[in-house]
Amino acid sequence: MASTRAQEVAEVLFELKRAAKISTYQIIARRAGFSAGSKGRAMLTCLKTVRRDWPHLQWWRAIQDDGQVEKNSEHSELLQEAGYDIEAIGDDDEHVAVTSLDEHLMVWEDEEEDEA
Repeated sequence: MASTRAQEVAEVLFELKRAAKISTYQIIARRAGFSAGSKGRAMLTCLKTVRRDWPHLQWWRAIQDDGQVEKNSEHSELLQEAGYDIEAIGDDDEHVAVTSLDEHLMVWEDEEEDEA
């Protein structure tokens, strides 16, 4: 049985899929009602559950807060297949980043009101 957190994350991922957007671990976790944890560990645990229990959901729409993903990974390949551009990060041979991240991030109206 999936955790409540994973169920909430699954719902947020479904929203992202419908909007054809991506979001960061921190934003998704906040939307789901919890903290992403140190280095997104709580989110990573939820994403493992989502991948297992809801394989039809696009788990790859959740990215690290800095927009980075592992180079040549399933994550980076799925992002590229969906039309997101990926670029190298300086001398980092292990990671790439989503280009124009701000343009692709989902922003919920209630978050905009909180920031105002």
